[in-house]
Amino acid sequence: MNSAESWTDPDRLRRYRERVLGERRRLADALAHAADHQQRVLAELLEYNAGTGYGRAHSFGSIRTLDDFRKAVPINDYAALAPWIERMAAGESNVLSADDPAVYFTSSGTTGAHKKIPVTPSFMRRTFFPFYYAAWAPLIEHHPDVLARPDAVLNLKHDPVSAPPTTASGHPHVGASQVDFGARFGETLSAEPGTGAPWGTLPVSVERDDHLEKTYLRLRLAVQSDVRCVIGINPAMVAALPYQLALWWPRIVKEIRDGTLGGLPHTRPAPERAAELERLAERFGTVRPAHVWPHMRALFCWTTGMASLYLPRLREEFGVGVAALPAPVAASEGPVGVALDRHGSAGSLVVTASAYEFLDADEDVRPDAPTLTYRELEPGRDYHVVFSHIGGLYRYAVGDVVRVVDHVEGVPRLEYAGRSTRSDAAGERLRDSQVLRALATAAGGTGLDVRNAACRFERPKGAAPHYTFAVAARGPWSTPETDRFAALLDTAIGREGPAYRAARRAGRLGPARVRRLDGEAFLRDWHTSVASGIRPTQVKDRLFRQDIAQWERLTGAPGAARG
Repeated sequence: MNSAESWTDPDRLRRYRERVLGERRRLADALAHAADHQQRVLAELLEYNAGTGYGRAHSFGSIRTLDDFRKAVPINDYAALAPWIERMAAGESNVLSADDPAVYFTSSGTTGAHKKIPVTPSFMRRTFFPFYYAAWAPLIEHHPDVLARPDAVLNLKHDPVSAPPTTASGHPHVGASQVDFGARFGETLSAEPGTGAPWGTLPVSVERDDHLEKTYLRLRLAVQSDVRCVIGINPAMVAALPYQLALWWPRIVKEIRDGTLGGLPHTRPAPERAAELERLAERFGTVRPAHVWPHMRALFCWTTGMASLYLPRLREEFGVGVAALPAPVAASEGPVGVALDRHGSAGSLVVTASAYEFLDADEDVRPDAPTLTYRELEPGRDYHVVFSHIGGLYRYAVGDVVRVVDHVEGVPRLEYAGRSTRSDAAGERLRDSQVLRALATAAGGTGLDVRNAACRFERPKGAAPHYTFAVAARGPWSTPETDRFAALLDTAIGREGPAYRAARRAGRLGPARVRRLDGEAFLRDWHTSVASGIRPTQVKDRLFRQDIAQWERLTGAPGAARG
């Protein structure tokens, strides 16, 4: 169901809207009975998987309550479940789940190793699809013209592969965006907006890992369409798009004029459109998405994390009044929250999908750590997420931290706050979310415009250990402005992180330092990563960067300046 013809079928569009809005309505209705749904999800996964190897080893058949479940099953991370998953990937049945995985999602862990996330038909049916369809509801309800034509949406994450890598048992091991849910799971309405566009399946041959050329070819085709919406999920992909337009502009215009795609004959030459595009660049001195696509309506991506710093300015690149709609709070392993209205960052807990537990984000995630239920969460607090679902992940610590914004029907609305990994070289125990909030405070207190940032713990000779922040700035910063930003940042980190404040007072840490980079430094670095063969969906904003080669690549970019 990824063909352009399918998206032009009025009956298909009607049924798609009904499914999306219907799933959103059912999830919203479930909030009023959240406790019942949580108990049902737990009972169902225990009964369904009681006869599996994992279920027998942990006495699923005798568990009746969440307290029983906590006593019988430790909190797991991927490493803890990896031996079980590898048995499944090798072809063994009835290991973690009663039904065999149909595919394995790939996901980059904190070490960079590719996980194998088992995806079973029961997981897709009970956990994934209701949330997946509902996630599109705010977009199609409030911006219905994005479905008016197959090429009205530029879906940056859509990346089908004809010959996917497989596990030892022969099952595909791919990213979620590379799976045809219609063919694999019989969900004929599951094709995402934009997948039926002319660039949904590239008409020219490209090496599988040449992701940068794939990105160029899709953009080259999209420039000739009236795009209304950009879907990225990963906001770094959306942030890269204006840079790519400028970078590839001469090549794009030439290919439109010549009617080529990747240097090969493609369509009839369009010298009129090429001339129009050249006039736009001459008139404005540069070219922006708003110039190429004047009817742009919405961006669909994560709006929190590092994106919360650069998204307001990024939206201006796409046009006045362009909406930024939050992608769901989710991982390859399963959903957590989905926006059921037009809230700019948060989504309601998907109470029908998994049995959820939480830990205070300042606590360590241990196998025996005490957990909280959704009813015990407080607004303005950060929490680790632990979930269990029918697909075979039990008390699984997904590695994400969420922040509670408020409650609807007694159920928390959550926004993604960052990864749960800490930087802790001197007892400072810093998390993504703490530093991101401090960066926002420093930017707000100085009026300076931060486009992206990363940091590294350093132990220089003859000076106290400290954090150095590489900050991409929009426009020049004077030395006094940079010094003021660094001072405010250091104070704000201490306010967010008591352990950092204690380390500073004890002299184990010196004050934070700031290294100014030019505004395109992180975009160049993103392109370098993609050019190395990493899929764009997996090249995300990363705050803590201890790899010295990657740090030097970022901060040594042409135009870098020291503060």
